[in-house]
Amino acid sequence: MKLRPVGIVIEAGDAARIRIYEQYSSALLRVTPGDEYWVLYWMHQLAEPDRELLQAHPMGDRSKEKRGVFALRSPMRPNPIGLTRVKLLERDGNVLTVEGLDALEGSPVIDIKPY
Repeated sequence: MKLRPVGIVIEAGDAARIRIYEQYSSALLRVTPGDEYWVLYWMHQLAEPDRELLQAHPMGDRSKEKRGVFALRSPMRPNPIGLTRVKLLERDGNVLTVEGLDALEGSPVIDIKPY
C-alpha cells in the first residue's frame, strides 16, 4: 500500500490553513467556501510505541473501563489516520482556510472529501 499526501497543514488553530500540493490543485475544482468537507490526515507526531497500543481508557479517564481503539476516537491507533469535519472559510488558489481542523501544523493531508 502506498499513500501519497495531497497537501500539508501549514497553520493550526481556529482558522487552520491547508496547502494542497500543486500537482493536486486541479482536484480543487468546485471546492467551495461555505461547504463542509472531511479532511483525512496523518498524525505524524504519534510515537511508534503508541501505534502498538490497542486498548485505552476513554478520554484518558482511568475510572472508565478500557475499550479497544476501534471503539474510541483516541489518536493511539495502528495507522494514525485522523478524520475531521471542517467548514471551508476561504480558498486562495491551492491554500484552504478551514474551521474545525484538529490536525497539528505539519500534518500531511491524505485526502479531502465532501461532507
